[in-house]
Amino acid sequence: MSDIIHLLPDSVANQIAAGEVIQRPASVIKGLVENAIDAEAQEIHVLVTDAGKTCIQVIDDGKGMSETDARLAFERHATSKIKEAADLFALRTMGFRGEALASVAAVAEVELKTRTANEELGTRIVIAGSKVESQEAVSCPKGSNFSIKNLFFNIPARRKFLKANSTELSNILTEFERIALVHPEVAFYLYSNDTELFNLPVMPLRQRILAVFGKKLNQYLLSVDVDTTMVKVSGFVAKPETARKKGAHQYFFVNGRYMRHPYFHKAVMDAYEQLIPAGEQISYFIYFEVDPANIDVNIHPTKTEIKFENEQAIWQILSASVKESLGKFNAVPSIDFDTEGMPDIPAFDQTRPIEPPKVHYNSDFNPFKTSSASSYSGGNYSRPKVDWEGLYDGLEKASKMNAPMWRKQIGLLRPEGLICPKNVHRMYRKRRLLLPYLRRCMLMSRQWKRGRSIFNSRDVLF
Repeated sequence: MSDIIHLLPDSVANQIAAGEVIQRPASVIKGLVENAIDAEAQEIHVLVTDAGKTCIQVIDDGKGMSETDARLAFERHATSKIKEAADLFALRTMGFRGEALASVAAVAEVELKTRTANEELGTRIVIAGSKVESQEAVSCPKGSNFSIKNLFFNIPARRKFLKANSTELSNILTEFERIALVHPEVAFYLYSNDTELFNLPVMPLRQRILAVFGKKLNQYLLSVDVDTTMVKVSGFVAKPETARKKGAHQYFFVNGRYMRHPYFHKAVMDAYEQLIPAGEQISYFIYFEVDPANIDVNIHPTKTEIKFENEQAIWQILSASVKESLGKFNAVPSIDFDTEGMPDIPAFDQTRPIEPPKVHYNSDFNPFKTSSASSYSGGNYSRPKVDWEGLYDGLEKASKMNAPMWRKQIGLLRPEGLICPKNVHRMYRKRRLLLPYLRRCMLMSRQWKRGRSIFNSRDVLF
């Protein structure tokens, strides 16, 4: 039996890797812009045509590459970021695998112009489908200029399943925003079909967020800043009144890298418990600075998922920091007690000596003294006179005015002599009691229900 296992050609292996790394035009932009940031670029221009299906161009003013580096950069696992396995746990750069350029060159037509600062001439390389078509010296500015044309030209099935231009452009904007939000020290410019979409010069972080999502967000952002030995948490969270069902801007960044983390998202929402309606979301921009040795970035092909060594402790720190910001800026509703008319209770003064209360009394008062009040000389106490009769003024008149009309009419026909006797207490038909009340008799019905006596009163005439 002949051997059936063999090594795949590099072009096929690159296309397989491109299936994981390069999923759509936005993936290409993400990889190229991250490389530009690692090259310490200060300005990055991104130009797309037909949502990246026809052409993607990324221009930066970074370090650039030499002729040898420019050719070697398109090989698989060729990188300047790491040299050994231990470097994976000390990463400070965006890229490190050396797969982005090789994957892009395997499924597109790539042209690169690059030059370093200490060289007069740069290098131009053209690669299509992992095959180098030309390499020559060229005059170009310092930095790198990548031009990606006809993405997935050699994989018709992949190109067929690309979405509409509006959808692909939305994905490009999402990736562009994630990178621009975490690097306010870099100027970013985005153009689509010669139309400027973003013009983001170097600015502070808060201003960068407002430049991306609008200035109206400024009045709703609360700053977060907590520094511990384990992690430093900074950024901004929105006020509770900005909660919405969908469309909230939610971003986590770790050491300058965007990530998705449902566990930490729950920590932020836990801080807003009872402050926003159930099912609604809040906007936040949270930045973590952690020792690279305590995180693992290499667990997802797109590097958007990161594993933390102390997730539970960071969860508590994050939740506490958000709660602190909400309380510091009075974003938590407070109970406003009405103090008008309240007694003024002075604060306790510890330095003031405590004195027992003094009781004032008349030492000459004798309740058993039989002398007249005129001869009583012991006290000068006089009780203030109160006009109690004035409290009843108008009650008799109001009682007559509030009486029902039928009672007034019947009262006119009632003989003055028909007054109920004062001592009438007898059963009436074994279930009613006649009780006298002024000039009327009240006929009261006694009912028994649940062990209680309920009396229904009625006015009767005699």
